Amino acid sequence: MARIKTPFERLNIGQKVDVVVKCIDKVQGKVILSYKETLGTWEENVGKFSTGIQVKGIIRETEKNKNGIFVELTPNLVGMAEYKEAFEYGQFVDVYIKKIDIEKKKIKLLILD
Repeated sequence: MARIKTPFERLNIGQKVDVVVKCIDKVQGKVILSYKETLGTWEENVGKFSTGIQVKGIIRETEKNKNGIFVELTPNLVGMAEYKEAFEYGQFVDVYIKKIDIEKKKIKLLILD
């Protein structure tokens, strides 16, 4: 899942969402839930995309050492584009999928101007 700054980027108070029950702690009276597990695996999500297509994404992190920019394609799938100036967290961008490496679970992207 892409790193987000706050859960309010994905969820709203009162919103109904699917979750998975991870654990029930009878001693402390707590239930541990997971939203992320309902978003599909990396393999399931990458199957919706292919090399050579253009899609929309959201900038989720710009590397401080300028190695690249992480772009979220779906809530549980992120690719990396080459670093470019002037892009900000949360900005919507058009990207071109250059390469999908299933073995390494990596997606190489190109941010389109």
